[in-house]
Amino acid sequence: MDPKRYRQLVRERLPKPDLARGVTRAFVLGGTIALLGQVVYDIFRAMEPTQGEAVAATLATLILIGGVLTALGVYDNLAEWGGAGAAVPITGFANTIVSAAMDFRREGIVLGLASKMFVIAGPVIVFATVVGLIVGLAKAIYLGLFA
Repeated sequence: MDPKRYRQLVRERLPKPDLARGVTRAFVLGGTIALLGQVVYDIFRAMEPTQGEAVAATLATLILIGGVLTALGVYDNLAEWGGAGAAVPITGFANTIVSAAMDFRREGIVLGLASKMFVIAGPVIVFATVVGLIVGLAKAIYLGLFA
């Protein structure tokens, strides 16, 4: 069978995704995670002296929750149900790092868990740093700080 005909057959037989259901589920799950984040933030805002400390504690708590739910096997089920609603929040980042580490835990603590976490986290941190630099430079140029 020639490749063009094969691709056509594959396209015809692939199940068509229910876009409305997927978007609704992503909205519900992402909104639920955001609501949880707001509740956690409100709790820390009442306890911490500054807004920055409350934000940092909230992020750390959401990362911890995402990591624990991944380790328990719950987050993957949530992600399967809610799609991007689970992938986009910071809990999704925690899920990605913990999943990568768990896949290689048999190789030991240092060569498995510790090193494989940064296979995923490293590029994300580099990308975030570069984007932050570009946005900072754009803001400086816009505000005329280099004039």
